[in-house]
Amino acid sequence: MDVTIGQVLSQMDAVTNDYFMIDNGKAADLYFQTSFLLNYLLKQKKGLFKRPGGGRDIRVPFRYDGNESGFYRRGGTLSSDKRDAITAVFYRWIHAYGNGTIYRVDELENSGAAAMIDLVKEEAYGAQESITKTLAESLFDAPSGSTDRLTGIRAMCNENADLDFGNISENDVVAQDGTKPWAGYLNSTPAAISLDIIRDLKTAADYGNGKKEEPDLVVTTKTIFNKILSILQLQQRFTEKDSEPVKVGFVGVHFEGSDIFPDRFCPATFMAALNTNHYGFAVHQKGMFVRTPWEIIANSAQDKTFKILFDGNTICNNRRAQSARTGLTV
Repeated sequence: MDVTIGQVLSQMDAVTNDYFMIDNGKAADLYFQTSFLLNYLLKQKKGLFKRPGGGRDIRVPFRYDGNESGFYRRGGTLSSDKRDAITAVFYRWIHAYGNGTIYRVDELENSGAAAMIDLVKEEAYGAQESITKTLAESLFDAPSGSTDRLTGIRAMCNENADLDFGNISENDVVAQDGTKPWAGYLNSTPAAISLDIIRDLKTAADYGNGKKEEPDLVVTTKTIFNKILSILQLQQRFTEKDSEPVKVGFVGVHFEGSDIFPDRFCPATFMAALNTNHYGFAVHQKGMFVRTPWEIIANSAQDKTFKILFDGNTICNNRRAQSARTGLTV
């Protein structure tokens, strides 16, 4: 009895579902095993993490100034003025995909149930790998990057005061004390990495009065991280970071209140100091690595395809609390 196209597609969907379900969903971890930041921000949901259900843009509220306050004497008058201190920034939705395609010719050359299962699993793995790389690389994009990609860290830290980020520019927001909480900070002065460089980078982003005034996360290249580790080991002034990223293969250290980790997708000579109270991800409720069913490619010889979809973007509610540096050497 001949098998219909619908039955074949259903079998391919079943194989794909099994691939993602075996070993308690271990295959899903592939999205987070190569990029430290994707693991930290998406899997662990550290920092800002929102799951909007819709909207034309991603709306992120932020407070850039305090309410009225002051001293008073006996019988004095207290101000009841309402200070308009709350506003919002808006980030565009970014849509990414990973593709899996099996040509009919390849099916014919790899006939049999076992061969078909291998083909489906290989394409599922390839789709995961491709969408992960696409997202992980764009995490570090500069303002010149494509508007179809994530809003990158180098765009967030860019110092052009007239360039919009989150739909507003640095000069659009000035606090009562004259500071600009939407100012970007990117130091491009060439320098050899040292502990003072890290301290200066954190100090540059010191902002606010809460417990996390300075960045709590430092991300850089593997080469720079190894040099930092060597310096710290000589001085015995660090603790190894025992956390979820370490359990999945990311090695980091904790130094003076900050976790330092390498990310393989970080650009050469680059380092970012992030305050995760003010930085993270927004992911659509229907956009966290959603898989489409297998289907026939239109106008093809019954070639088949499926997609993995991601809908969201990185978000920040205080640029002033972030900083970055480039031009670093070891």
